[in-house]
Amino acid sequence: MTPPLLDVSGLEKRFGALVATDRVDLQVRRGEVHALIGPNGAGKTTFVAQLGGQLAPDRGRIVFDGVDVTSLAPHQRARRGLVRSFQITRLFKSASVLDNVALAVQAVSGSSFRAWRPMRADATEFERAREVLADIGLAEKATHAIDQLSHGERRALEVGMALASRPLLMLLDEPMAGMGADESTRMERLIDVVRATSTVLLIEHDVDAVFRLADRVSVLVGGRLIATGAPDAVRADPAVIAAYLGDESA
Repeated sequence: MTPPLLDVSGLEKRFGALVATDRVDLQVRRGEVHALIGPNGAGKTTFVAQLGGQLAPDRGRIVFDGVDVTSLAPHQRARRGLVRSFQITRLFKSASVLDNVALAVQAVSGSSFRAWRPMRADATEFERAREVLADIGLAEKATHAIDQLSHGERRALEVGMALASRPLLMLLDEPMAGMGADESTRMERLIDVVRATSTVLLIEHDVDAVFRLADRVSVLVGGRLIATGAPDAVRADPAVIAAYLGDESA
């Protein structure tokens, strides 16, 4: 069997008496969309922050593409192809849409942001940025300011900034948060674009979207992984129904 692209074992993170992630084991296969769901407070964001390198685990190991990355910084993981998009959009409002993507290309290449102005003359970097904008459906808004974009377009741009580095694995942290039905549908189409070139770990609160998009689903409750499997099997799991899917407040 082919080794998983991401192999997490025994991941644990405590904040005082609170166990945010409790010895979590998770494997993400190459080429799949793997969704992580769970009720509010389940530990999803803490778990993803450990995968991205923004938060150090207390115990456990994160192996990515055959390499132990547990102690690597976020930018080092990104250069290896492990890239995270954030639940709260992080964009440079003083830069144009195109410049935001070009900055993302530059960051992954390891260039200093102090070299931003000279990089404007690098046609290769900007060609990649324009390719990304075409992929995410924002090519016509390349010269727009960030404030001219809708909420959904900003989220799409943030995904595009992550996509700019050609990641092996993209961590999408609630990309549909705060979206209406039309914007959510466009984001679903964008995730299909992403999956054509990258493996995806999708953290999402919209359960209906998850079951439409995911090849496999894992359920996190109280910091523990209680189920992993095909969408239909997870949907029918009594423990999942009791802990998450049957909770109208989730």
